[in-house]
Amino acid sequence: MRLPLLALLARGPAHGYELKQDLEQLLGAAYPQPNVGQIYVTLSRLEKSGLIEGEEVAQSTRPNKKIYRLTDAGHEALLAWYEDTADEPRVRDEFFMKLALAQHTGLADQVTLINKQRRQYLNTMRGLSKLAGAENRDNRIAHLLIEGAMLHLQADLDWLERCQEELEGPE
Repeated sequence: MRLPLLALLARGPAHGYELKQDLEQLLGAAYPQPNVGQIYVTLSRLEKSGLIEGEEVAQSTRPNKKIYRLTDAGHEALLAWYEDTADEPRVRDEFFMKLALAQHTGLADQVTLINKQRRQYLNTMRGLSKLAGAENRDNRIAHLLIEGAMLHLQADLDWLERCQEELEGPE
């Protein structure tokens, strides 16, 4: 959450609730809605680390609000983030760890685990399909997010099929 908030602040100063709304509008319903409390905790940490500065702004009919702006250090951190590539191989996949340990522990059947996970992926795929056809159709970013998630799910489904074939095949 740190770097996306910095990126939003690169456009100009904002308060926490505005940042929450910006994320929701940008990413649509497919992305888990950010918790406003977590946003404010993250903003406080970013301020303590010198990446943003906050300023109290008086409001006549409401409590004061804190407006945050990006510092030079925050701008540099943001540029470094955009320069970095994402390298996240899924070798630490929790489902695969369950699958690998199931036979060893005798606590679960591997094919049952695969079938249960397959059902979960298919349910998730159905939910994403509904979102893709709903209000996110006109939001290109949200649509791309949904499409990417669905492609990942399809790859996961294909991988589950491969696991089942391997585990049920001759040794």
